[in-house]
Amino acid sequence: MPTYEYECNRCGHEFEKFHSISAPGPKRCPACRGKVKRKLGTGAGLLFKGSGFYITDYRNEGYKSAAKADQAAASGGEKKAESAKPAAKPAPAKT
Repeated sequence: MPTYEYECNRCGHEFEKFHSISAPGPKRCPACRGKVKRKLGTGAGLLFKGSGFYITDYRNEGYKSAAKADQAAASGGEKKAESAKPAAKPAPAKT
């Protein structure tokens, strides 16, 4: 459920209200009982929770180029190993 911000037309009091999208918002200010309007453009900030975001997403260029070189060397080695193996013959069908 989102948090909405409201502002009183009479006293200028700003407050937040946590409710579902389909629920009606408050009509009166809790401080002076004046009419309120919902502020536009407010929303939740982006939060990164957990481990690994900095390490995996924001590496320096030296690390990225070394990782690409390692990946290229690993994929090149697999191709050589696959080409050295003879092709397997399919087993004859039994009737």
